[in-house]
Amino acid sequence: MKLFFTLLFKCVVVFRKTHQRLFSLILSGVLGAKRLRVHPSAKIIGTPGIAIGANFYAGKDFWLEAVYTHGTLSYTPRIIIGDNVAVNDSVHIAATNYIEIGNNVLMASKIYISDHNHGSYSGELHSAPEMPPNMRPVSSDQRVVIEDNVWLGEFVAVLPGVTIGKGTIIGSNSVVSRSIPPRSIAVGAPAKVVKQYNSITKKWEAV
Repeated sequence: MKLFFTLLFKCVVVFRKTHQRLFSLILSGVLGAKRLRVHPSAKIIGTPGIAIGANFYAGKDFWLEAVYTHGTLSYTPRIIIGDNVAVNDSVHIAATNYIEIGNNVLMASKIYISDHNHGSYSGELHSAPEMPPNMRPVSSDQRVVIEDNVWLGEFVAVLPGVTIGKGTIIGSNSVVSRSIPPRSIAVGAPAKVVKQYNSITKKWEAV
């Protein structure tokens, strides 16, 4: 009996690997990406507005969406992902305007990246709390740029209007609500720089 279940388990593993390879192959053709590996549980919406570079990897429950419409509003979204980007489980990236992710970016699990909000909470017009959140107008006037060699820790949220500079590390559970300079380590909610890399001493030094 043990031998039977061992063989059955091996068959399941082979099927899952084949399924993932087939899914990734089809998705590569749709997106024009080379050497792409994405778990079959991924939800990818708005492929005309998405460009992915070579050697992209995404784990379970990856959700990537270029939002073209919401309610009566239309958008022209663009999501650009560079080469050698690795994204772990349950990462959600959504754009109504523009999100760019550079080369060699590493993301842990359960990360949220968005260039928009449901409703307006500053400026001249504010969304009333009586209006259901899903019915509030979705903004499309912000951008998110994550430059090369950035590492995002577990449970990070990157909010609209943010640039994360080259080589920066964002600590787990951080909320990036303002831009972070290159070669920094930032933590907290909102995320603040606590260290920066000194090219002379070759060390990360406290700010």
